[in-house]
Amino acid sequence: MKAGIHPTYVEATVTCACGNSFTTRSTKPQLRTDLCGECHPFYTGEQRIVDSAGQVERFMRRMETAAGATRPSKRQQRLATRATALEAQRRREDASPVDLLDEENETDAQRAARSDGRGGAEAPILPTPVQPDAVAAGVAVTTDERQAATT
Repeated sequence: MKAGIHPTYVEATVTCACGNSFTTRSTKPQLRTDLCGECHPFYTGEQRIVDSAGQVERFMRRMETAAGATRPSKRQQRLATRATALEAQRRREDASPVDLLDEENETDAQRAARSDGRGGAEAPILPTPVQPDAVAAGVAVTTDERQAATT
């Protein structure tokens, strides 16, 4: 051995988190440990989870959230989207042509007020405006004529 390069090797006291202590030899006089031969699950036969980095708690949190998850699966989301699209299509098919014209020509504010269930401003749905040249000529344009003109 080369002189002067090695640390001193002294008698050390090892103290465990469970309170057990014993002596051994080390380069440090005091050592602290989380487990020892008195409390280690392998030697005691206990079924205990030893965790020093928080991995077990993180895993348990993930398992709890997965068990109580209310989030639907992707398949359930696709089915729900498809069902709402079919319902909207049925409503469009069942609606009268006048209702369709009013929905197509209503303003964004009217649409927001109609769909806002949180007490939005009540805006009346106004009838479709008549062309100015028809008004000047004194011709009354009916909803059916406007529908035929747009299709």
